[in-house]
Amino acid sequence: MTPVNFPTRPVSTQNSQPGLHLGKVVAVRGSVVDVCFTERLPLIHTMLRAGADQQIAIEVLAQLDRHLVRGIALTPTQGLSRGMPVTDTGEPLLAPVGKPILSRMLDVFGNTIDRGPALENVQWRSVHQTPPPLVRRSTKSQVFETGIKAIDVLLPLERGGKAGLFGGAGVGKTVLLAELIHNMVGHEEGASIFCGIGERCREGEELYREMKSAGVLDNMVMIYGQMNEPPGSRFRVGHAALTMAEYFRDEEHRDVLLLIDNIFRFIQAGMEVSGLMGQMPSRLGYQPTMGTELSGLEERIANTDSGAITSIQAVYVPADDFTDPAAVHTFSHLSASIVLSRKRASEGLFPAIDPLQSNSKMATPGVVGDRHYQLAQEIRSTLAQYDELKDIIAMLGLEQLSADDRNVVARARRLERFLTQPFFTTEQFTGLKGKAVSLEDSLDGCRRILNDEFKDVPEKALYMIGKIDEVRLPGKTNATESEPPSDKESVHASPSTHDT
Repeated sequence: MTPVNFPTRPVSTQNSQPGLHLGKVVAVRGSVVDVCFTERLPLIHTMLRAGADQQIAIEVLAQLDRHLVRGIALTPTQGLSRGMPVTDTGEPLLAPVGKPILSRMLDVFGNTIDRGPALENVQWRSVHQTPPPLVRRSTKSQVFETGIKAIDVLLPLERGGKAGLFGGAGVGKTVLLAELIHNMVGHEEGASIFCGIGERCREGEELYREMKSAGVLDNMVMIYGQMNEPPGSRFRVGHAALTMAEYFRDEEHRDVLLLIDNIFRFIQAGMEVSGLMGQMPSRLGYQPTMGTELSGLEERIANTDSGAITSIQAVYVPADDFTDPAAVHTFSHLSASIVLSRKRASEGLFPAIDPLQSNSKMATPGVVGDRHYQLAQEIRSTLAQYDELKDIIAMLGLEQLSADDRNVVARARRLERFLTQPFFTTEQFTGLKGKAVSLEDSLDGCRRILNDEFKDVPEKALYMIGKIDEVRLPGKTNATESEPPSDKESVHASPSTHDT
Protein backbone atom coordinates (compact mmCIF):
# COMPACT_ATOMS: atom_id res chain seq x y z
CA MET A 1 0.00 0.00 0.00
CA THR A 2 0.98 3.60 -0.48
CA PRO A 3 2.61 4.90 2.73
CA VAL A 4 0.80 7.60 4.64
CA ASN A 5 2.42 11.02 4.43
CA PHE A 6 1.83 12.82 7.68
CA PRO A 7 1.27 16.57 7.41
CA THR A 8 3.84 18.82 8.99
CA ARG A 9 2.70 20.26 12.34
CA PRO A 10 4.48 22.12 15.10
CA VAL A 11 5.90 19.74 17.71
CA SER A 12 5.94 20.62 21.40
CA THR A 13 9.25 21.65 22.98
CA GLN A 14 9.47 18.71 25.33
CA ASN A 15 9.24 16.27 22.41
CA SER A 16 12.27 17.85 20.76
CA GLN A 17 14.57 16.57 23.49
CA PRO A 18 16.27 13.50 22.02
CA GLY A 19 15.52 10.15 23.62
CA LEU A 20 12.99 11.51 26.12
CA HIS A 21 9.96 9.85 24.55
CA LEU A 22 11.39 6.90 22.68
CA GLY A 23 10.08 3.39 23.23
CA LYS A 24 10.35 0.07 21.49
CA VAL A 25 7.89 -2.46 20.15
CA VAL A 26 7.55 -5.57 22.30
CA ALA A 27 4.60 -7.28 20.56
CA VAL A 28 2.59 -6.97 17.34
CA ARG A 29 -0.70 -8.83 16.94
CA GLY A 30 -2.40 -7.61 13.80
CA SER A 31 -3.42 -4.01 14.47
CA VAL A 32 -2.63 -4.25 18.20
CA VAL A 33 0.85 -3.09 19.21
CA ASP A 34 2.44 -3.22 22.67
CA VAL A 35 5.18 -0.64 23.26
CA CYS A 36 7.62 -0.36 26.18
CA PHE A 37 8.73 3.06 27.51
CA THR A 38 11.48 3.29 30.11
CA GLU A 39 11.12 6.99 31.04
CA ARG A 40 7.39 7.61 31.43
CA LEU A 41 4.21 6.37 29.81
CA PRO A 42 2.40 8.39 27.13
CA LEU A 43 -1.16 9.44 27.94
CA ILE A 44 -4.25 7.67 26.62
CA HIS A 45 -5.12 8.77 23.02
CA THR A 46 -1.53 9.88 22.39
CA MET A 47 -0.28 9.16 18.88
CA LEU A 48 2.87 7.07 18.49
CA ARG A 49 4.79 6.71 15.25
CA ALA A 50 7.03 3.95 14.05
CA GLY A 51 8.69 2.68 10.89
CA ALA A 52 11.55 3.91 8.77
CA ASP A 53 9.57 6.93 7.54
CA GLN A 54 7.34 7.23 10.63
CA GLN A 55 4.54 5.96 8.39
CA ILE A 56 2.92 3.71 11.00
CA ALA A 57 0.53 5.55 13.35
CA ILE A 58 -0.52 3.96 16.64
CA GLU A 59 -3.03 5.40 19.11
CA VAL A 60 -2.56 4.52 22.79
CA LEU A 61 -5.71 2.94 24.22
CA ALA A 62 -4.47 1.33 27.45
CA GLN A 63 -1.62 1.56 29.98
CA LEU A 64 -0.81 -2.02 31.00
CA ASP A 65 1.83 -1.37 33.68
CA ARG A 66 4.59 1.11 34.60
CA HIS A 67 6.42 0.69 31.30
CA LEU A 68 3.97 -0.90 28.84
CA VAL A 69 1.18 0.62 26.73
CA ARG A 70 -1.13 -1.05 24.26
CA GLY A 71 -2.29 0.78 21.18
CA ILE A 72 -4.28 0.23 18.01
CA ALA A 73 -2.69 0.98 14.64
CA LEU A 74 -4.51 3.46 12.42
CA THR A 75 -2.42 2.37 9.43
CA PRO A 76 -1.34 -1.07 8.16
CA THR A 77 1.41 -2.61 10.31
CA GLN A 78 3.38 -4.33 7.55
CA GLY A 79 7.08 -4.11 8.33
CA LEU A 80 6.61 -3.52 12.06
CA SER A 81 8.59 -5.93 14.24
CA ARG A 82 9.73 -6.40 17.82
CA GLY A 83 12.50 -4.10 18.94
CA MET A 84 11.72 -1.32 16.47
CA PRO A 85 11.91 2.22 17.94
CA VAL A 86 8.66 4.11 18.53
CA THR A 87 8.35 7.90 18.88
CA ASP A 88 5.88 9.49 21.26
CA THR A 89 4.50 12.59 19.51
CA GLY A 90 3.06 13.94 22.78
CA GLU A 91 -0.21 14.87 21.09
CA PRO A 92 -3.44 13.08 20.10
CA LEU A 93 -4.73 12.53 16.58
CA LEU A 94 -5.19 15.96 15.00
CA ALA A 95 -7.64 17.09 12.34
CA PRO A 96 -7.21 20.12 10.03
CA VAL A 97 -9.70 22.97 10.44
CA GLY A 98 -10.17 26.25 8.62
CA LYS A 99 -11.37 27.57 5.28
CA PRO A 100 -8.64 25.83 3.22
CA ILE A 101 -10.29 22.42 3.84
CA LEU A 102 -13.45 23.46 1.95
CA SER A 103 -13.92 21.72 -1.42
CA ARG A 104 -11.33 19.07 -0.46
CA MET A 105 -11.45 15.33 0.09
CA LEU A 106 -9.40 14.11 3.06
CA ASP A 107 -8.53 11.01 5.03
CA VAL A 108 -8.49 10.61 8.81
CA PHE A 109 -4.95 12.10 9.08
CA GLY A 110 -5.80 15.24 7.09
CA ASN A 111 -4.04 14.07 3.93
CA THR A 112 -5.71 15.13 0.68
CA ILE A 113 -6.99 12.21 -1.41
CA ASP A 114 -8.49 14.19 -4.29
CA ARG A 115 -5.18 14.38 -6.23
CA GLY A 116 -4.91 18.03 -5.28
CA PRO A 117 -2.09 19.83 -3.45
CA ALA A 118 -1.51 19.32 0.27
CA LEU A 119 -3.33 21.58 2.71
CA GLU A 120 -1.67 24.86 3.65
CA ASN A 121 -2.43 27.53 6.25
CA VAL A 122 -4.71 25.32 8.30
CA GLN A 123 -5.00 24.89 12.05
CA TRP A 124 -4.77 21.47 13.69
CA ARG A 125 -7.08 20.44 16.51
CA SER A 126 -7.43 17.31 18.60
CA VAL A 127 -10.25 15.03 17.46
CA HIS A 128 -11.10 14.35 21.12
CA GLN A 129 -13.34 17.26 22.09
CA THR A 130 -16.04 17.47 24.76
CA PRO A 131 -19.71 18.12 23.90
CA PRO A 132 -20.92 21.71 24.41
CA PRO A 133 -22.28 22.33 27.95
CA LEU A 134 -26.02 22.67 28.46
CA VAL A 135 -25.71 26.38 29.19
CA ARG A 136 -24.47 26.97 25.61
CA ARG A 137 -27.11 24.88 23.86
CA SER A 138 -30.02 26.45 22.03
CA THR A 139 -33.56 25.35 22.92
CA LYS A 140 -35.31 26.68 19.80
CA SER A 141 -37.07 24.16 17.54
CA GLN A 142 -36.96 24.95 13.83
CA VAL A 143 -37.95 22.76 10.88
CA PHE A 144 -35.32 21.92 8.27
CA GLU A 145 -37.05 21.71 4.87
CA THR A 146 -35.62 19.09 2.47
CA GLY A 147 -37.74 19.24 -0.70
CA ILE A 148 -38.70 15.55 -0.32
CA LYS A 149 -42.47 15.19 0.10
CA ALA A 150 -42.60 12.14 2.36
CA ILE A 151 -40.07 13.63 4.79
CA ASP A 152 -41.35 17.21 4.92
CA VAL A 153 -45.00 16.21 5.42
CA LEU A 154 -44.73 13.22 7.77
CA LEU A 155 -41.22 13.36 9.27
CA PRO A 156 -40.01 16.97 9.48
CA LEU A 157 -36.32 17.28 10.32
CA GLU A 158 -34.97 19.57 13.03
CA ARG A 159 -32.39 22.30 12.50
CA GLY A 160 -29.56 21.33 14.81
CA GLY A 161 -31.01 17.86 15.28
CA LYS A 162 -30.03 14.35 14.29
CA ALA A 163 -31.97 12.29 11.75
CA GLY A 164 -31.31 8.64 10.95
CA LEU A 165 -32.02 6.75 7.72
CA PHE A 166 -32.57 3.15 8.84
CA GLY A 167 -32.67 0.20 6.49
CA GLY A 168 -31.08 -3.04 5.41
CA ALA A 169 -28.95 -3.55 2.31
CA GLY A 170 -30.28 -2.27 -0.99
CA VAL A 171 -33.28 -0.19 0.12
CA GLY A 172 -31.89 3.21 -0.90
CA LYS A 173 -30.17 4.76 2.15
CA THR A 174 -27.19 6.13 0.25
CA VAL A 175 -29.34 7.39 -2.63
CA LEU A 176 -31.68 9.20 -0.24
CA LEU A 177 -28.66 10.70 1.55
CA ALA A 178 -27.21 11.88 -1.77
CA GLU A 179 -30.56 13.44 -2.70
CA LEU A 180 -30.72 15.27 0.63
CA ILE A 181 -27.23 16.64 -0.05
CA HIS A 182 -28.27 17.79 -3.51
CA ASN A 183 -31.44 19.52 -2.27
CA MET A 184 -30.04 21.06 0.91
CA VAL A 185 -26.40 21.96 0.28
CA GLY A 186 -27.23 24.32 -2.58
CA HIS A 187 -29.77 26.25 -0.48
CA GLU A 188 -27.72 26.46 2.70
CA GLU A 189 -25.24 29.27 3.28
CA GLY A 190 -23.30 27.26 5.85
CA ALA A 191 -20.71 24.55 5.41
CA SER A 192 -21.42 20.90 4.68
CA ILE A 193 -19.30 17.96 5.75
CA PHE A 194 -19.70 14.45 4.38
CA CYS A 195 -18.16 11.69 6.48
CA GLY A 196 -17.83 8.26 4.89
CA ILE A 197 -17.21 5.59 7.53
CA GLY A 198 -16.35 2.17 6.16
CA GLU A 199 -18.06 2.73 2.81
CA ARG A 200 -17.04 1.92 -0.74
CA CYS A 201 -14.49 4.14 -2.48
CA ARG A 202 -16.71 4.01 -5.60
CA GLU A 203 -19.46 5.85 -3.74
CA GLY A 204 -17.02 8.53 -2.61
CA GLU A 205 -15.77 9.12 -6.14
CA GLU A 206 -19.33 9.31 -7.53
CA LEU A 207 -20.43 11.73 -4.81
CA TYR A 208 -17.40 13.96 -5.40
CA ARG A 209 -18.21 14.11 -9.12
CA GLU A 210 -21.91 14.82 -8.52
CA MET A 211 -21.24 17.59 -6.01
CA LYS A 212 -18.67 19.17 -8.32
CA SER A 213 -21.06 19.17 -11.28
CA ALA A 214 -23.84 20.59 -9.08
CA GLY A 215 -21.57 23.49 -8.09
CA VAL A 216 -21.85 22.93 -4.33
CA LEU A 217 -18.35 21.60 -3.68
CA ASP A 218 -16.97 25.03 -2.69
CA ASN A 219 -18.76 24.88 0.68
CA MET A 220 -18.31 21.18 1.27
CA VAL A 221 -15.68 18.96 2.91
CA MET A 222 -15.45 15.20 2.38
CA ILE A 223 -13.57 12.94 4.77
CA TYR A 224 -13.35 9.19 4.31
CA GLY A 225 -12.26 6.14 6.25
CA GLN A 226 -12.79 3.46 3.62
CA MET A 227 -13.79 -0.12 4.28
CA ASN A 228 -10.35 -1.44 3.28
CA GLU A 229 -8.63 0.62 5.99
CA PRO A 230 -7.80 -0.70 9.49
CA PRO A 231 -10.57 -0.51 12.13
CA GLY A 232 -8.70 2.16 14.11
CA SER A 233 -8.86 4.52 11.15
CA ARG A 234 -12.58 3.90 10.57
CA PHE A 235 -13.24 4.36 14.28
CA ARG A 236 -11.66 7.85 14.40
CA VAL A 237 -12.82 9.35 11.09
CA GLY A 238 -16.18 10.36 12.62
CA HIS A 239 -14.43 12.26 15.41
CA ALA A 240 -12.25 14.04 12.84
CA ALA A 241 -15.34 15.11 10.85
CA LEU A 242 -17.01 16.45 14.00
CA THR A 243 -13.91 18.44 14.89
CA MET A 244 -14.14 20.18 11.50
CA ALA A 245 -17.87 20.80 11.98
CA GLU A 246 -17.31 22.29 15.43
CA TYR A 247 -14.78 24.75 14.02
CA PHE A 248 -17.26 26.15 11.48
CA ARG A 249 -19.99 26.30 14.14
CA ASP A 250 -17.97 27.86 16.97
CA GLU A 251 -15.32 29.96 15.19
CA GLU A 252 -17.10 31.08 12.02
CA HIS A 253 -20.65 30.97 13.47
CA ARG A 254 -22.00 29.06 10.49
CA ASP A 255 -24.68 26.42 10.32
CA VAL A 256 -23.18 23.06 9.43
CA LEU A 257 -24.81 20.12 7.67
CA LEU A 258 -23.04 16.91 8.75
CA LEU A 259 -23.82 13.80 6.71
CA ILE A 260 -22.57 10.43 7.93
CA ASP A 261 -22.62 7.26 5.87
CA ASN A 262 -22.70 4.87 7.71
CA ILE A 263 -23.01 5.14 11.49
CA PHE A 264 -23.29 1.35 11.82
CA ARG A 265 -19.76 1.07 10.41
CA PHE A 266 -18.56 3.30 13.26
CA ILE A 267 -20.09 0.89 15.77
CA GLN A 268 -18.67 -2.04 13.81
CA ALA A 269 -15.19 -0.50 13.85
CA GLY A 270 -15.49 -0.03 17.61
CA MET A 271 -16.48 -3.67 17.91
CA GLU A 272 -13.39 -4.73 15.97
CA VAL A 273 -11.11 -2.51 18.07
CA SER A 274 -12.67 -3.86 21.26
CA GLY A 275 -12.15 -7.45 20.12
CA LEU A 276 -8.54 -6.79 19.11
CA MET A 277 -7.90 -5.23 22.53
CA GLY A 278 -9.12 -8.44 24.16
CA GLN A 279 -12.31 -7.13 25.77
CA MET A 280 -15.10 -9.62 26.42
CA PRO A 281 -18.01 -8.90 24.03
CA SER A 282 -21.53 -8.31 25.31
CA ARG A 283 -24.83 -9.09 23.61
CA LEU A 284 -24.60 -10.36 19.99
CA GLY A 285 -20.85 -9.78 19.90
CA TYR A 286 -20.94 -5.99 20.34
CA GLN A 287 -18.41 -4.23 22.54
CA PRO A 288 -19.45 -3.57 26.16
CA THR A 289 -18.62 0.13 25.71
CA MET A 290 -20.83 0.64 22.62
CA GLY A 291 -23.26 3.00 24.35
CA THR A 292 -20.47 5.21 25.70
CA GLU A 293 -18.62 5.34 22.37
CA LEU A 294 -21.75 6.23 20.41
CA SER A 295 -22.76 8.87 22.97
CA GLY A 296 -19.30 10.44 22.80
CA LEU A 297 -19.81 10.97 19.08
CA GLU A 298 -23.52 11.86 18.95
CA GLU A 299 -23.57 14.31 21.87
CA ARG A 300 -21.09 16.58 20.09
CA ILE A 301 -23.74 17.18 17.41
CA ALA A 302 -25.74 20.10 18.82
CA ASN A 303 -27.00 23.61 18.11
CA THR A 304 -25.52 26.33 20.29
CA ASP A 305 -25.82 30.10 20.62
CA SER A 306 -23.22 30.52 17.84
CA GLY A 307 -24.51 28.05 15.23
CA ALA A 308 -25.95 24.61 14.65
CA ILE A 309 -24.75 21.23 13.45
CA THR A 310 -27.58 19.40 11.71
CA SER A 311 -26.77 15.74 11.13
CA ILE A 312 -28.31 13.18 8.81
CA GLN A 313 -26.97 9.67 9.31
CA ALA A 314 -27.45 6.49 7.33
CA VAL A 315 -27.79 3.49 9.64
CA TYR A 316 -27.40 0.00 8.20
CA VAL A 317 -29.70 -2.47 9.98
CA PRO A 318 -28.23 -6.00 9.96
CA ALA A 319 -30.68 -8.49 8.42
CA ASP A 320 -33.48 -5.88 8.68
CA ASP A 321 -33.59 -6.58 12.44
CA PHE A 322 -34.54 -3.33 14.20
CA THR A 323 -34.01 -4.98 17.59
CA ASP A 324 -30.28 -5.26 16.87
CA PRO A 325 -28.33 -3.43 19.64
CA ALA A 326 -26.64 -1.13 17.10
CA ALA A 327 -30.02 0.12 15.80
CA VAL A 328 -31.54 0.35 19.30
CA HIS A 329 -28.67 2.44 20.69
CA THR A 330 -28.74 4.76 17.66
CA PHE A 331 -32.52 5.32 17.91
CA SER A 332 -32.15 6.92 21.35
CA HIS A 333 -29.99 9.78 20.04
CA LEU A 334 -32.15 10.88 17.12
CA SER A 335 -34.82 13.55 16.76
CA ALA A 336 -36.17 11.85 13.60
CA SER A 337 -36.02 8.19 12.55
CA ILE A 338 -36.69 7.52 8.87
CA VAL A 339 -37.21 3.78 8.32
CA LEU A 340 -36.80 2.44 4.80
CA SER A 341 -38.94 -0.59 3.98
CA ARG A 342 -37.77 -3.45 1.78
CA LYS A 343 -41.40 -4.27 0.92
CA ARG A 344 -42.05 -0.75 -0.37
CA ALA A 345 -38.78 -0.81 -2.30
CA SER A 346 -39.84 -4.07 -3.97
CA GLU A 347 -43.11 -2.39 -5.02
CA GLY A 348 -41.19 0.47 -6.65
CA LEU A 349 -42.35 3.10 -4.13
CA PHE A 350 -39.24 5.28 -3.87
CA PRO A 351 -38.19 6.79 -1.54
CA ALA A 352 -39.10 3.56 0.26
CA ILE A 353 -40.01 5.32 3.53
CA ASP A 354 -42.37 3.43 5.83
CA PRO A 355 -44.50 6.23 7.36
CA LEU A 356 -45.95 3.95 10.06
CA GLN A 357 -42.59 2.87 11.49
CA SER A 358 -40.86 6.24 11.05
CA ASN A 359 -41.28 9.11 13.49
CA SER A 360 -40.12 12.64 14.22
CA LYS A 361 -40.13 14.60 17.46
CA MET A 362 -40.83 17.75 15.41
CA ALA A 363 -44.25 16.48 14.25
CA THR A 364 -46.16 18.32 16.98
CA PRO A 365 -48.68 21.19 16.70
CA GLY A 366 -46.39 23.54 18.61
CA VAL A 367 -43.62 23.21 16.01
CA VAL A 368 -45.22 22.57 12.60
CA GLY A 369 -48.60 24.18 13.28
CA ASP A 370 -52.10 22.74 13.71
CA ARG A 371 -52.89 22.49 9.98
CA HIS A 372 -49.75 20.53 9.14
CA TYR A 373 -50.10 18.30 12.23
CA GLN A 374 -53.76 17.42 11.60
CA LEU A 375 -53.05 16.65 7.94
CA ALA A 376 -50.11 14.40 8.82
CA GLN A 377 -52.23 12.54 11.38
CA GLU A 378 -55.00 12.04 8.82
CA ILE A 379 -52.48 10.67 6.30
CA ARG A 380 -51.06 8.25 8.88
CA SER A 381 -54.56 7.13 9.87
CA THR A 382 -55.52 6.48 6.24
CA LEU A 383 -52.34 4.50 5.56
CA ALA A 384 -52.76 2.53 8.81
CA GLN A 385 -56.35 1.56 7.90
CA TYR A 386 -55.19 0.43 4.48
CA ASP A 387 -52.44 -1.64 6.10
CA GLU A 388 -55.02 -3.41 8.27
CA LEU A 389 -57.25 -4.12 5.25
CA LYS A 390 -54.48 -5.66 3.14
CA ASP A 391 -55.01 -9.16 4.54
CA ILE A 392 -58.74 -9.04 3.81
CA ILE A 393 -58.07 -7.76 0.30
CA ALA A 394 -55.54 -10.55 -0.31
CA MET A 395 -57.97 -13.28 0.83
CA LEU A 396 -61.38 -12.02 -0.30
CA GLY A 397 -60.71 -9.28 -2.80
CA LEU A 398 -61.41 -5.55 -2.86
CA GLU A 399 -65.08 -6.10 -3.80
CA GLN A 400 -65.87 -7.62 -0.38
CA LEU A 401 -65.05 -4.37 1.44
CA SER A 402 -67.66 -1.82 2.40
CA ALA A 403 -67.97 1.38 0.36
CA ASP A 404 -66.24 3.38 3.10
CA ASP A 405 -63.34 0.95 3.27
CA ARG A 406 -62.95 0.99 -0.53
CA ASN A 407 -62.72 4.78 -0.38
CA VAL A 408 -60.02 4.51 2.32
CA VAL A 409 -58.04 2.06 0.15
CA ALA A 410 -58.34 4.34 -2.89
CA ARG A 411 -57.10 7.37 -0.92
CA ALA A 412 -54.24 5.42 0.66
CA ARG A 413 -53.00 4.01 -2.65
CA ARG A 414 -53.07 7.45 -4.23
CA LEU A 415 -51.25 8.94 -1.23
CA GLU A 416 -48.57 6.24 -1.46
CA ARG A 417 -47.97 7.06 -5.11
CA PHE A 418 -48.04 10.81 -4.61
CA LEU A 419 -45.41 10.50 -1.88
CA THR A 420 -43.01 8.93 -4.39
CA GLN A 421 -40.66 11.35 -6.08
CA PRO A 422 -38.11 11.34 -8.94
CA PHE A 423 -34.63 12.08 -7.62
CA PHE A 424 -31.98 14.32 -9.15
CA THR A 425 -29.31 11.75 -8.24
CA THR A 426 -31.01 8.94 -10.19
CA GLU A 427 -31.89 10.78 -13.40
CA GLN A 428 -29.31 8.81 -15.37
CA PHE A 429 -30.93 5.51 -14.32
CA THR A 430 -34.64 6.32 -14.48
CA GLY A 431 -34.84 8.87 -17.27
CA LEU A 432 -37.13 10.97 -15.05
CA LYS A 433 -36.15 14.55 -14.29
CA GLY A 434 -35.54 15.07 -10.55
CA LYS A 435 -37.86 17.36 -8.63
CA ALA A 436 -37.78 19.16 -5.29
CA VAL A 437 -41.20 20.05 -3.86
CA SER A 438 -41.88 22.80 -1.35
CA LEU A 439 -43.66 21.98 1.90
CA GLU A 440 -46.72 24.04 0.93
CA ASP A 441 -47.11 22.19 -2.39
CA SER A 442 -46.70 18.83 -0.65
CA LEU A 443 -49.37 19.65 1.94
CA ASP A 444 -51.70 20.96 -0.75
CA GLY A 445 -51.37 17.76 -2.78
CA CYS A 446 -52.07 15.50 0.20
CA ARG A 447 -55.08 17.58 1.26
CA ARG A 448 -56.62 17.41 -2.22
CA ILE A 449 -56.13 13.63 -2.38
CA LEU A 450 -57.78 13.16 1.02
CA ASN A 451 -60.69 15.32 -0.21
CA ASP A 452 -61.23 12.80 -3.07
CA GLU A 453 -60.44 15.43 -5.69
CA PHE A 454 -58.53 12.81 -7.69
CA LYS A 455 -60.71 9.75 -7.09
CA ASP A 456 -61.47 9.49 -10.83
CA VAL A 457 -57.80 9.80 -11.79
CA PRO A 458 -55.84 6.56 -12.38
CA GLU A 459 -53.36 5.76 -9.62
CA LYS A 460 -50.45 5.75 -12.06
CA ALA A 461 -51.04 9.44 -12.79
CA LEU A 462 -49.84 10.26 -9.26
CA TYR A 463 -46.72 8.09 -9.44
CA MET A 464 -43.29 9.77 -9.67
CA ILE A 465 -44.47 13.36 -10.00
CA GLY A 466 -43.56 16.55 -8.16
CA LYS A 467 -46.43 18.93 -7.39
CA ILE A 468 -50.02 17.69 -7.57
CA ASP A 469 -50.65 20.05 -10.50
CA GLU A 470 -48.54 17.74 -12.67
CA VAL A 471 -51.22 15.02 -12.55
CA ARG A 472 -52.46 13.98 -15.96
CA LEU A 473 -56.22 14.41 -15.91
CA PRO A 474 -58.37 12.15 -18.14
CA GLY A 475 -58.27 13.32 -21.74
CA LYS A 476 -55.21 15.56 -21.21
CA THR A 477 -51.52 14.99 -21.85
CA ASN A 478 -48.65 15.74 -19.52
CA ALA A 479 -44.92 15.94 -20.07
CA THR A 480 -44.23 13.64 -17.11
CA GLU A 481 -44.04 10.05 -18.30
CA SER A 482 -43.98 7.32 -15.71
CA GLU A 483 -45.32 3.84 -15.14
CA PRO A 484 -47.18 2.49 -12.12
CA PRO A 485 -45.18 0.42 -9.68
CA SER A 486 -45.68 -3.31 -9.66
CA ASP A 487 -44.60 -6.16 -7.41
CA LYS A 488 -42.34 -7.62 -10.08
CA GLU A 489 -40.53 -4.63 -11.47
CA SER A 490 -39.93 -0.96 -10.88
CA VAL A 491 -38.79 1.83 -13.14
CA HIS A 492 -37.07 3.42 -10.16
CA ALA A 493 -35.40 0.35 -8.71
CA SER A 494 -31.88 1.58 -9.38
CA PRO A 495 -31.22 2.97 -5.87
CA SER A 496 -30.47 -0.57 -4.68
CA THR A 497 -27.33 -0.50 -6.83
CA HIS A 498 -25.99 2.41 -4.76
CA ASP A 499 -26.56 1.15 -1.26
CA THR A 500 -24.67 -1.07 1.09
